[in-house]
Amino acid sequence: MSRPRLEVADVFRAHQQSFLQRWGHAVSRQQRKVLRDIGLCRTAALGTHLERCDRCNYETVAYDSCRNRHCPKCLSTARDLWLLKQAASLLPVPYAHVVFTLPEQLAPLALRNQRLFYNLLFRAASETLLEIAADPRHLGARIGVLAVLHTWSQTLRHHPHLHCLVPAGGLALDHSRWISTQPRFFLPVRVLSRMFRGKMLAFLRHAYRQEQLRFPGALAALSQPCAFHSLLRRLRNQDGWSMPSRPSGVPSMCCSIWPAILIASPLPTADC
Repeated sequence: MSRPRLEVADVFRAHQQSFLQRWGHAVSRQQRKVLRDIGLCRTAALGTHLERCDRCNYETVAYDSCRNRHCPKCLSTARDLWLLKQAASLLPVPYAHVVFTLPEQLAPLALRNQRLFYNLLFRAASETLLEIAADPRHLGARIGVLAVLHTWSQTLRHHPHLHCLVPAGGLALDHSRWISTQPRFFLPVRVLSRMFRGKMLAFLRHAYRQEQLRFPGALAALSQPCAFHSLLRRLRNQDGWSMPSRPSGVPSMCCSIWPAILIASPLPTADC
């Protein structure tokens, strides 16, 4: 006899209280809401609705869902619908997968300044791709970018980075023709990394001057100008800020990665 399938909601319902008793001091109000919503999803606590077959008129009562974007049940439908919508807008050209990452030294600061940091991450990545692609020395074309934010690594460590899906080519700056990249080469990785690194560090310096960054707890020492600018100087010579792939043969090959990416990053954040 097969055992019933264990779901995330079952774990939350069984261990939520003991977890909060031990770790509640470190759990935010939003995280508590996620725990509650997933635990109550599709149970009598959220109410019911009537489902009816439009062919035989069979009726059944079903529990309502929580619709929380972090819920693995509710997420799957939203993710699938979003993927279908994006697939409909794909061009019949190869695509490249580009990842923009932040050094681990910036992860604690990003965690305490999430809205600001993630906005800067999207801005630096999109400006980098658009500017380098528009440069006649590299492509000389206007491209589009679809980007999804990841905030965790595969080992569940805080590791903000962007996954970008980019067509391997673009519209000529005078709109006269389509310009393709080389078959096995998208854009120069060193140039991408250098420009992205420079933009991100410049944005952080500006945010620091405007007193937009917060330095709570263990980050207090970093609030001092000497310590903050010393960190940015060290990061200026560090590699590994971007990792582009070579273009895939057809759009579906590159788009096949998106369901797995979106499992860890429930909702798409930006496209341009």
